[in-house]
Amino acid sequence: MLFRSRVGDIEWGGTPPRIVVIYGGRSAEAEISVVSGSAIAAALIERGLDVAQVLIARSGRAALLPRGHLRDGRAPSEYTGESRAEALVELPFRSFGDLLRDLSVRLPDAVFVPALHGPGDESGEVQQLLDSHGLAFVGARPDAAALGMDKARFKDLAASLGLPTLPHMVVSAAQWSSARAEIESEISTFAAAHTAAGALMGKPVAHGSSIGMRIARTSAEWPLAVELALEYGDAALLEPYLTKPRELEIAVLERADGSIDSYGPGEVFSGREFYDYDAKYVDGVSRTTTTPDLTDEMRGELGSAARQLFGAFGGRGLARMDFLVGSNGNEAGRWYVSEVNTFPGFTPISLFPALVVASGCRFSDLCIELVATARAQSRRGV
Repeated sequence: MLFRSRVGDIEWGGTPPRIVVIYGGRSAEAEISVVSGSAIAAALIERGLDVAQVLIARSGRAALLPRGHLRDGRAPSEYTGESRAEALVELPFRSFGDLLRDLSVRLPDAVFVPALHGPGDESGEVQQLLDSHGLAFVGARPDAAALGMDKARFKDLAASLGLPTLPHMVVSAAQWSSARAEIESEISTFAAAHTAAGALMGKPVAHGSSIGMRIARTSAEWPLAVELALEYGDAALLEPYLTKPRELEIAVLERADGSIDSYGPGEVFSGREFYDYDAKYVDGVSRTTTTPDLTDEMRGELGSAARQLFGAFGGRGLARMDFLVGSNGNEAGRWYVSEVNTFPGFTPISLFPALVVASGCRFSDLCIELVATARAQSRRGV
């Protein structure tokens, strides 16, 4: 597929827009956001575009980085705390809302790139602020971002479309603290109905990067999985654990003309029992491929499901759809919708950019395409 995103090939309708890349944030995924956002900013700077960079510290306060700033191998942890990041920023940290308000006056025609991951950052709050100022921005609008962060709601949406999902149950923090015995009984009933040996996977309802996930193989471990998940949110999700499933991902990209393309699937080969945080981000633990061994039929099914889900949840600009494929017993070869990521990682090992780049473009082409699409959407009022 010919990529139409080189700067000289884009009809900007005048001067190319200023771009503001936002990264960091308050969530446990802040360091991953630093890697993603700084990579996007560097690619756009390399292509000669005027790029400002907003760093949000874990405190929630924000500051501008100097014009032309490049991370240049600095550890992401140098950016996430105010005290360490003060040496990097242009002016002192202040309220993100105040900084964004000033930028909306100074740069009303800029395109904002909220390269943020995790609850509180990717889940609609930042997008709501951008929307309220009438700013053009990359990615999902607030309601869709919130839906995408909620694993249970997204699974319910997929099931309503007739797409295969694993059964799940949700345990709120309030239920766990006030009626634990009853909830443990419900978990037992759920496990008996949906598993052969009682093995469950627990995860926070609203988090990413596999943070807060735990395999609970026995009834004694079910409460441990719930409690770990509740450390990262106010609700835990339990579902049957598939033993060493194949993990496949589809990249979905919306173009400036409103057309939607999907790329992949790519496959993750985890170096741990499941694709947890260390498996994702510690060098050498896992590997990925953009050319997995799959039948054409499964490729088509997953691509079609990804595009269907993108439209159904209100996707905009980009998303990554994740699927699990059973590898043992009766589950072998059966695929399930797992979750969506409304602003997927742009790290060196992230499959979203790798899948698009494998189609014949550069990483910077992809970043420019996202900006061009956001600008076109803003002008169309979508």
